[in-house]
Amino acid sequence: MKKPSQKKRQQACIQYSIVPKDLAGHLFDVTVTLANPSPEGQVFALPAWIPGSYMIREFARNIVRIRAESNGIEVPLTKLDKHSWRADPTPGPLSLHYEVYAWDLSVRAAHLDQTHGFFNGTSVYLRVLGQEETPHMVDLQQPADPAAQNWRVATALPELGAKRYGFGTYIASNYDELIDHPVEMGEFELASFKAHGVPHDIVITGRVPNLDMARLQADLKAICEAQIAFFEPKTKKAPMDRYVFQTMVVGDGYGGLEHRASTALICSRADLPSTAMPKGAEPGEGYLKFLGLCSHEYFHTWNVKRIKPAVFAPYDLQVENYTPLLWLFEGFTSYYDDLMLVRSRIIGEPTYFKLLAKTIGSVLRGSGRTKQSVAESSFDAWSKYYRQDENAANAIISYYTKGSLIALAFDLTIRAKTGGAKSLDDVMLALWERYGRDFYPSVGRGVTEHEVEALFDEVTGLKLKPLFERYVRGTEDLPLAKLFAPFGVKLVDERKTTRPSLDAGIGRDSGGAKLANVHEGGPAHQAGLSAGDVVIAIDGLRVTGNPSNLDTLLARYRVGDTVDVHAFRRDELMTFEVTLQGDRVPCITLTHAPAAGKKQAAGPLRPSAQ
Repeated sequence: MKKPSQKKRQQACIQYSIVPKDLAGHLFDVTVTLANPSPEGQVFALPAWIPGSYMIREFARNIVRIRAESNGIEVPLTKLDKHSWRADPTPGPLSLHYEVYAWDLSVRAAHLDQTHGFFNGTSVYLRVLGQEETPHMVDLQQPADPAAQNWRVATALPELGAKRYGFGTYIASNYDELIDHPVEMGEFELASFKAHGVPHDIVITGRVPNLDMARLQADLKAICEAQIAFFEPKTKKAPMDRYVFQTMVVGDGYGGLEHRASTALICSRADLPSTAMPKGAEPGEGYLKFLGLCSHEYFHTWNVKRIKPAVFAPYDLQVENYTPLLWLFEGFTSYYDDLMLVRSRIIGEPTYFKLLAKTIGSVLRGSGRTKQSVAESSFDAWSKYYRQDENAANAIISYYTKGSLIALAFDLTIRAKTGGAKSLDDVMLALWERYGRDFYPSVGRGVTEHEVEALFDEVTGLKLKPLFERYVRGTEDLPLAKLFAPFGVKLVDERKTTRPSLDAGIGRDSGGAKLANVHEGGPAHQAGLSAGDVVIAIDGLRVTGNPSNLDTLLARYRVGDTVDVHAFRRDELMTFEVTLQGDRVPCITLTHAPAAGKKQAAGPLRPSAQ
């Protein structure tokens, strides 16, 4: 059968053009054209949120102006709500022309200036209602500005007329695929490697002196191959034909957003490896954080981009999509991201235990963990987790951090009770085989809360409902010390209870020590201090903006002593009588010390036998 020509393929498409029109004004000029608009009047809508970031973003607020025309004649356009428009009936072709303001330097939206351009599709591609399953073509055009004469394009979107890394036309089979491929354009450093035969690109935008790209390639290759082999131990087949790590480098930043064949990352310059670093040493703290971020977003290629909650199949991008399962999709991914650094031999057991201890401490720090379950945290992500305020530690729990500890608890429990015959690895593989592997090219079926729980029991042969009730739907602290014991791992919490403390988070302020948050039940709370108060003196001695200054002053007192604290609340000076308590910050350590002569069970640092 003869394949249709490129011209015919384009005529059958919803067609977009993206022009970086005004670099200094941060404006993309966008046009969408369709041959057959709805005879009742075609409706267009821009998504209100982006998958992977559970908050209504109102991307349509960045559309500066918009108009419709057909064959050179203006077509009336009616705004229906905050993100939707309807064009009057017209035989077509119908085009919408609009400008998008792009000045959000994050992984979620769009950014454009003289240094680069970046956008997620949810920020720029108006959806043509009723024609979402039609092929979508986009023409990425090079800016006319001389500052962009050497720009290239980085995206995992399949090329149509464009050459790899070049401006020109790209193609997607439907709207969902179109918006799942972010675009970076500019002058960037590029390197590639293959992981089990699949090309992977590393794109670094921003100035990074002495970047050790060779080390970054080697480390990411190890991580990617470990994850591909994890989900497909027999075939080592990746679920995509090509993958792109798009990284924007800034002075101070951190974040990532997953996509089906790429990830958009932002990181601090100091977090990337330098050729001046010692060869062969384990990654330093900053580089380790960056590798953990890459590992996390890459694991999402399977867990959330293809294995999905049922409510995400498909997404409704105009309203919130509620699910109680983010603890599984974000929390379990957070468990495996660092674990994959061990299994790929990038870090050893001591470093992994330090990372794990830090996570345990962060979960135990806030009293919110006693009030909100991870299932509730998942459901309320739209209104609470993504809208945190100064009281968050006292009111909510992170489905990322506690979710990762729940994954650990399940893993340890399954390994111990099955004598190492089964593990959490087997559950993840079953989720992949039943719900993820065949999700694309058409939208497959997501998994429900009930199906998840049933699958755990089926795969492991255990009855795990009590764990779901107590730790997923309940708010009990995980008995990690007890769960670690069969594996020869000892957990100790050595809180500095003899050190006096206000039990408040301290931020920087030119006038003194600004309380970023006040922990429930602590001395600051009981004395009446509040988040936002600026402490300027303790017993008449000045408190500076350096947090260590406050610690130095408090060190001269004992637990139980009473001090006078002077603080400004707004512009009013107030005095508080504070009775100091011992420091309640968890200080977790994990050590592996198997009992002499006693065989220990194989822990999660090693994959289960598959």
